[in-house]
Amino acid sequence: MRIFGLAGWSGSGKTTLVTALLPRLTAGGLRVSTLKHSHHDVEVDRPGKDSHRHREAGATEVIVASTVRWALIRERRDAPEPTLDDLIARLAPVDLVLVEGFKSAPHPKLEVHRPSLGKAPLWPGDPAIVAVASDVALGDIGRPVFSLDDPAAIAAFILAETGFVR
Repeated sequence: MRIFGLAGWSGSGKTTLVTALLPRLTAGGLRVSTLKHSHHDVEVDRPGKDSHRHREAGATEVIVASTVRWALIRERRDAPEPTLDDLIARLAPVDLVLVEGFKSAPHPKLEVHRPSLGKAPLWPGDPAIVAVASDVALGDIGRPVFSLDDPAAIAAFILAETGFVR
């Protein structure tokens, strides 16, 4: 599986960009999965639901399945946070995995940068950031720069960068 990431500070627009990229990346039949890192407590079921009751009662893993989807919920308890490689190994095979977050991991990434957030850019200190998308012109920064308003160009870049288009 080929891996490409989107990195940036919270609130920069990574999720919005991922959702704009997915239809463009999958339009030609490419199978794409996403993997998102969160600094928050991830809750995929709700109190009162059977799966939540199973977890609260001590289950290490709970699978919830229906005719349209299934989900595996694993409680970490005191285990360390899984690495990106650990998580990718759990995915079913696809053509491309888009990784949102995991900004310190060494896979190739596009940084989503909004100067208005007041956060320093990541690209000067991370050689894995191969391009930047921003809501303002950045000038020559030594790598491709895209407008956040141009997901078609960003998708074309990702396809070329991952070897799906030459």
